[in-house]
Amino acid sequence: MHLRLLRPDVGPRIQEAEAVLVERYRDLVCLAHLALPASLGRHRRVLLAHSLVQRALPRLRTRPGALPVPRPREEAHVRQAAERRLMVEVLRAALAYERRPRSSSPWLALSVALRPRLPFVVGLRLFPRPGGADELELARRLVDVSAASRAACLLRAVHGLSEAAVHDLLASAGVADPAAAISAADSLAAGHAGPIAALLTSQEFDACALQAGPTDLLRRSRRVRLGLGVAAIGLTVATAMVMTATDDTVPGSSAPAPAADTAFRPADLVRTPAQAWDNTSRVDFTAWPPRGSRSRDDALLRRALATWAHPRAGTRIHLAPATTAAAPTTAPQLLYAGDVADRAVVLLYDGTRLARYSESRSSAHSAELSVARTDDADLTTAAAVSLNSGKNTARYLLAPWISEAAIRDLLRPDVLARPLRTAKDGVTQPVPVVSAGHGCASRPVLQLRSSARIVEKHSFLLADWGGLSPAHLTYIPLPGKGGPPGRPREATGSAALLAWAHTACALGSLGDAGVRSVNAWDFAEQDLPDRGGTAVWTCARADTWSGPGDVTVILRTGREPSARTVARARSTAACSRFGQNIAATTGWRSPTGHWYVLAAGSRAVTRLTVSGDVSATRQGRTLDLPASRRPQAHVRATLATGEQANAFESP
Repeated sequence: MHLRLLRPDVGPRIQEAEAVLVERYRDLVCLAHLALPASLGRHRRVLLAHSLVQRALPRLRTRPGALPVPRPREEAHVRQAAERRLMVEVLRAALAYERRPRSSSPWLALSVALRPRLPFVVGLRLFPRPGGADELELARRLVDVSAASRAACLLRAVHGLSEAAVHDLLASAGVADPAAAISAADSLAAGHAGPIAALLTSQEFDACALQAGPTDLLRRSRRVRLGLGVAAIGLTVATAMVMTATDDTVPGSSAPAPAADTAFRPADLVRTPAQAWDNTSRVDFTAWPPRGSRSRDDALLRRALATWAHPRAGTRIHLAPATTAAAPTTAPQLLYAGDVADRAVVLLYDGTRLARYSESRSSAHSAELSVARTDDADLTTAAAVSLNSGKNTARYLLAPWISEAAIRDLLRPDVLARPLRTAKDGVTQPVPVVSAGHGCASRPVLQLRSSARIVEKHSFLLADWGGLSPAHLTYIPLPGKGGPPGRPREATGSAALLAWAHTACALGSLGDAGVRSVNAWDFAEQDLPDRGGTAVWTCARADTWSGPGDVTVILRTGREPSARTVARARSTAACSRFGQNIAATTGWRSPTGHWYVLAAGSRAVTRLTVSGDVSATRQGRTLDLPASRRPQAHVRATLATGEQANAFESP
C-alpha cells in the first residue's frame, strides 16, 4: 500500500493543484520549453522548463487568492481553476526570461547563479530528440516570433483553446498585448504547410522525451582538479553575500533571472593533431587540424566564440536552411583562423554545424556569422569550405587530405582543368564564382584529388552555390541492358562531363539552399522522329543537408545547342534510391517544324499512357506522338508489377 503524507498546511486547493500538475506535467513542461528563448541553449532550456513547472506549486501557495475556495459539488470548477492558474504561473515565469534585461551587477548575477534550482544535472547534456526537416523549419520560424506568440501557437493548435481563453491566459500572465501575440501565432500556423499541431507534438518540441550526451570531457577533467579550491572560495563568497545582501530582486518577477550563458574560451577549443586524418577511419571535419596564421590569436578567437554564443547588435547573421543559431553545447573544434583578403576569418565546427566568423581587419566591427549544417559529412563533402563570400571570387580552405586542386568550367567539357594554387595552410587562390542572375557564360567548379594515402586515383567535383561547403557533383549513366540499377559515381568521366555541360545552367536557381550534393542521372535515351537524332533524359537531384531534395528533369538533343528544362519538383524522393522509378513528358518541335509529344520512363517502366491534347498507350519506355502546336500532355507510367511511377511533365 502506498501511503502519502501531507503537511498540515497543505489544504485541498493545493492538493488539487498538485494532482493537476502531475496529470498535466508533460503539457506544462512543453509549454514552458516553447516559451523560453532558444538563446538559452537546448540543455539549459530543458532544465529550466522542468524547474519552472515544479516551482509553480510553491508560487501558488504564496500568491493570495490564486486558487478558489472549494464549495460543495464544485470539484470540476476547482480543478479547472487549478489547471488555469498553473498555466498562468508557468507562462508568467517563462515569459519573464524574454523580457528581463541582463543584470548590470556582477554580484547580483553571481547570487542568482548560486541559488539552488532543481532539477540539477551534472556530467550530462539533455535535449529533445531532433525531428525532421518540417520540424526544424518550424523551430527556425518560431525563433522569429515573441515568446507570447509561441505560447499562443501551442495553446491554440495543440490544446485547442479558443481565442478568448488564450487571450485571458496571456493577459493573466502579464503579456502587454495578448491580441497581437495571438494574431502572430495564427499567422504562423496559417503560413505553414500541413497541420502545425502534429509538428508541435513531435519529439523536436517534447521536453520530456529526451536524449543525453556527455559534456566536454576534457574541459570537465581540468575543472575537476580546480573544484576543491573553487568550492572553498565560492562558499566564502556566498556566505558573505547572504549576510550583506539587500533586496536586489527584480520588481514584479516571481522567477529568478537566468545567469547569462558563458561562451567557451579559446583554451577550450578542440585542436586535432596535424596528421590525424592519415590515421583515422573517420575522414571528415573531425580530422581537420587548426590552420591559419591567427590560430593562436586568443583575442580573435574569443570574439568569434562570443559572437556564436551571443551575437552582438549589428552582427550580420546568415543561417543556412534548417540550421539553428543555438550556441554549441560543447567546446567546438577550431579549423582555421587567419586573414583572408581584408577580413579576419575564424572557422569552427561543433560536430554537426560549421560556423564562419569574420570581421574587418581594421577593427572588430562589421562582424559576420554564417552557420550551416554539415552533419554526416564525408571525404568529399568535407573536402572544402568557403572562407569568404565575395561577389565574383571566393577562396577555399581545402581538407588536409587533398593532394591536388584544379578548376574547370562545366560548360566546356573538352577543356582540361587548370591547376589551382594553394598555400601551405590549405587556402586557395581566388576562384571565380557565378552569382545568381549573371547568365550562364561559365560554370567554374573545383576538381580535387584525394591523397593516395586514403584512396588511389580518386578525383571529384565540387560546385559553389553560395553555401559554406560546396556541393558534391555525381553522375549516373544511361542504364545498361539487364544490369543492376546504377549508383552515383564521380562526375569526372567524359560522359559525366558531357551530361553536366547540359545540366549546369538549368540548376542556376538553386542558390544557397543548403545543398549537399547534386546527382545528374541519365535515365532514358530516345530516338526522335523526323531524323531529329537522339535525345537523352536527365534527372538532376539536389540533396540538402536537412534531407529533402529538389529535382529538375532535363531533355537534351544533339541538334540543339542547349538543353531544355522539362519539369521541376521540390521536396521529393524521386530520382533517389528511394524513388528510382520515374517518367516525364514534354512537347518537342522537330527540325522539319512538326510538333510531337515525347515521353520516356526509367529502367523498370513497361508501359506509357499519355493524355491531354493527344491520347495513346504504348508498351515500352519511350513514346512519341504527332501533336498540335505546343501540346499539353500528361503521362502515366506503369511498371511490370502494376505500380505507378513518379511522373513529371512540363508546366
